[in-house]
Amino acid sequence: MAPDTHGEPAARGDAPAGGSAPSGQDGYQLVLKLAHPDCWMREVTAETDARLLVNAVYLVEGHVKTHVVGYGESTAALDDLVRVTTDSEHTDSVTEMFNQQEFGSDSVLSNKARRSLLVEYDPDDSIHDALVSRGFLPQEPIRIRDGWEFWTVAVDYPREKIQDRLDAVREEKDADIEVQKITSRSSVDAPTLDVETLSDRQREVFELARERGYYDRPRNVSGNELAAELGISKTTLHEHLRKVEAKLLGSN
Repeated sequence: MAPDTHGEPAARGDAPAGGSAPSGQDGYQLVLKLAHPDCWMREVTAETDARLLVNAVYLVEGHVKTHVVGYGESTAALDDLVRVTTDSEHTDSVTEMFNQQEFGSDSVLSNKARRSLLVEYDPDDSIHDALVSRGFLPQEPIRIRDGWEFWTVAVDYPREKIQDRLDAVREEKDADIEVQKITSRSSVDAPTLDVETLSDRQREVFELARERGYYDRPRNVSGNELAAELGISKTTLHEHLRKVEAKLLGSN
């Protein structure tokens, strides 16, 4: 990851570098699964049982400084994460931060061991600018797990141009990029949900419910059908969705 600003957090929804995004189009929302060489985040999540959330990204005097949250099932996993991150040839410095209140007691992280880190590294080891400069604008916190980055991005270019732009990123960064989902943004009418508040399973259930039309009127899929596809009971499905909806509505 690398920023598109100088000394300030990278802003979500800004026009791509080098010009304004095209107007008069609905645009698309994409979920990307990607990996690229020389990425310390890929390295440390592949080598440990911990995962990462990107909280903020800065460019300071030609170096990237990224605030990330590492989380896992045990303090040992986090100890491994800090050690591997510090030892990586792709990081310049690692500073542990201790103010964790911002993540909230209702966050999925509240039940996880976690560490808040400020990591400095070379912008050349990033794919952020290659994506943003081609109009792929992050819409949610970037998640990294098991050596893969997961991006939810918006793009305001015609669908037929999206593949060409992704191919340009692949060539520039020698990246492996898979489009896991593409949705017309005019059809995404549910409120934006901060994924930091969801567990991976809750997010999986919620995204599938939206994709299959569970929230459409009339519904395109029943609770029984959705539960069967997920391999869970209808009661468990409704419990997952109840928790997601409570967070979405700001209750609970």
